[in-house]
This record gives sequence, C-alpha cells and structure tokens, in this order.
Amino acid sequence: MKYLDEFNDPDLAATLFDQIRAVVTRPWAIMEVCGGQTHSIIRNGIDQLLPDEVELIHGPGCPVCVTPLETIDKALEIAARPNVIFCSFGDMLRVPGSHTDLFGVRSRGGDVRVVYSPIDAVAIAEDNPDKQVVFFAIGFETTAPGNAMVAFQARQRNLTNLSLLVSHVLVPPAIEAIASSPTSRVNGFLAAGHVCSVMGTTQYEPLVERYGVPIVVTGFEPLDVLDGIRRTVIQLENGEAYLENAYPRAVNAIGNSPAQAMLEDVFAVTDRKWRGIGMIPQSGWHLSERYADLNAETRFDVADMDVQESDLCRSGEVLQGMLKPNECPAFGKECTPRNPLGATMVSSEGACAAYYQYGRLESARTLPVVESGVARG
Repeated sequence: MKYLDEFNDPDLAATLFDQIRAVVTRPWAIMEVCGGQTHSIIRNGIDQLLPDEVELIHGPGCPVCVTPLETIDKALEIAARPNVIFCSFGDMLRVPGSHTDLFGVRSRGGDVRVVYSPIDAVAIAEDNPDKQVVFFAIGFETTAPGNAMVAFQARQRNLTNLSLLVSHVLVPPAIEAIASSPTSRVNGFLAAGHVCSVMGTTQYEPLVERYGVPIVVTGFEPLDVLDGIRRTVIQLENGEAYLENAYPRAVNAIGNSPAQAMLEDVFAVTDRKWRGIGMIPQSGWHLSERYADLNAETRFDVADMDVQESDLCRSGEVLQGMLKPNECPAFGKECTPRNPLGATMVSSEGACAAYYQYGRLESARTLPVVESGVARG
C-alpha cells in the first residue's frame, strides 16, 4: 500500500479500506461529481486500492471542462476586439476554442488579464474608464456568489464599461441527467462539498427519492473521499438510498443564506448546454432581468456562433462517466497538455489532466465508441 503515506492519517485510511472490503459483496459503480475529488482519487491511488467490486466513475464535475465550445469562441471574439480588457481566471486561458485559446489572443495583442478575485475586474473597470472590461464568469454554485458580486458592484458604482460573459452551471440537474440516462451505470453519487456549503443539501433529496440512489456529500481530502465511498457502499449493500452529509464541518442543510440571496438577485435559472454532453434543462444561470444590460453577449453581439467539436476528442464520454480518459485513442498522443483537444486535458480539475499528470497513461481495457445517451436536446 505504497500510496498510504500520502494520507494525513495512514492508520485511519487503512481502517476505511478494510471496512469497505469487509462489507462489499457485489459490484458497485460510484460517481464522484467534482473534478477536485477526481484529482484527489487519482493522485492518491484510491481507485487502485479499493476492492475490485468498487468502481469509481468520473463525473462532469469541472466547470471549466463543461463550458460550451461556443462560449469559449464568444470569449475569444470579445477578447480580440480593440479597446477591450478581458478578465478571466487563469484556468480558462488554455481551454481550446475552435481555432485558438485566450493565450493565443493575448499573444496577438489582445488585452487578456488573469484575475485572482472577481472583484479585481471591478477595480480594472474603475481604473480604465475608456475601455470596455469583460469578466468571464464561469463555475458551479461555489464560485457564483463571488462572480455575482461583480454585477452587483458594477450597478452600485455605476460602471457602464463593465459586463459579464456568464456560463454558470448547476450540479443537481447534471446528476439528474446522468441518473435518468438509460446508459447510466451509476449506483451512487459523491456530491461536492463546496457546492453544498453554498446551496445546502436539501436540493438533493428529491433526486434520491426519484432515482433510488445514495448521494453522500463529501470533501476533497483523501480521507474525506474515502469515507464518502465507504458510506455509499454501506448504503448500497444494505439496500438503502438516502442523502448523507459526510462533510458536516463545512456543510449544513440550508447552506449560506446571504450568498443565496445574492445569487437570486443577480442570476436567473436557464437551460444550459454542457460541452461534450449537450443541453440540460434548467441547469445554468444567466443574468437576471435586472442586470441584463451587463450581458457581454448582447453588448458585443456574439449571441449566435456556429462551432464544431473535434472529431478526435471523446471528452464528452469522459464527462458522462462512459469512458476513462486513458481509454480515449487520442489520450497522450494527439491530445496532451501542450496540445489539448478538449478542456478536460488542461483544466486543473479535468479528469484527463489528472490521468496524464499522475501517470495513468495506459488503459486496462479498450471500449468501443458509444453513442451518448445523456441529456441530448
């Protein structure tokens, strides 16, 4: 068990592994929803140390990875325009669009700036009144309150030169799309603790009841993830399915009420296309009517763009849990971190990036091409 020295408490880790082995009697497939959990699993070899009966399926839990290609192309189009300062978190700069990425735009003279807080974009707009400043607001519910604050502060400070390109996605509708798919093999879900710290846990209860699958809220440290797996296996072996909070130090049932109030003011729920997956109804946020004038898509007239995904990239199947990254024929060959075909290879939470970074370069099996059955529309 060479990986155990990377856990904070090797003895507890060994105990958790032993408890899983003691209770499991049949095959189970468990999906970790968040890419941060995926990286923790792969970095620490958790999936390799579990009994053969327990398979971990990597879900669509990387907001960078699921940002639609057309949204990336809209960002590139806006960022390349004169008199525009385009502000983004650093993990978006290498995400490939149809022909280039934000680094490419910057190399050709575009004013693309990495920000470390959403409020940095507000300060840049104040310091550059003669420029149009655009903030790329992407993420799950976790980052949404901070991004919403950009719109709120723009309104409070009367900043007419600040707008947002919004591509926020919501986790519960994605879980529902996977659980309801006829191709799904998922028996239980590990929900993302940071999302639940904002939104609470009650929104997962209807999913448990509707689809009869356990949902266990976990953190991101190796022991957190391992304990979440143990709890899920115990539920499955007992023939039970209920919502369980294994991350009480950060998560409660109701979540963060002030953050939720900010989200309700700035955003409105909308249908959202997920890159590699398709349209999932009511799975995203866009700016509410009150803040609609801050929408960069309409301000720069980039609402409609025709795009074409790479024929070689199978990241959609990876994001749906139908394919392990190293089962893609292009993985590590045509697709590498230096020459990515999809966002899953360059995002810090992407499953393909995790497999490449931690040396999972060969697949134990090869799967045929499978037609996606999740959330097409």
